[in-house]
Amino acid sequence: MPPIVVEKVICYVVQDDDLLVFRHLDHPLTVTGVQVPAGTVESGEEALTAAVREVLEETGIRARVVRQLGTGDYDMRPYRDELAHRTFVQLAPAKAQDARGRWIAGESDPADGSGPERWECWWMPIKQAHVLAGGQGALLGLIE
Repeated sequence: MPPIVVEKVICYVVQDDDLLVFRHLDHPLTVTGVQVPAGTVESGEEALTAAVREVLEETGIRARVVRQLGTGDYDMRPYRDELAHRTFVQLAPAKAQDARGRWIAGESDPADGSGPERWECWWMPIKQAHVLAGGQGALLGLIE
């Protein structure tokens, strides 16, 4: 039986030569890795709208879309019986951010139905972003 296809967005929030990333605080780094804001596109929602929403919900940063970079599929099995159809979006903060600090953010109601999540956010040099987990770095080379 084929996996369920779920529409997702992967959000590359770029400021200067830095990318907004985070790590989960309640799960080992060896399980979740370093990630960018991402999430499920809700029913009837456009992917670009979902990208702006996900960045705000997951990091507290208001962002604007720069451009859509492309799409790609990612097979989540065996973790989940799901094929994530991902839209990759480049965004920029609506106002300049302090790229030196780290902050705690989270999500109280994740789309997968799990409990509240907390993570630490920071700005990583794009040149180091090859470490992104779960294929999230697939279209980093298209960032302008």
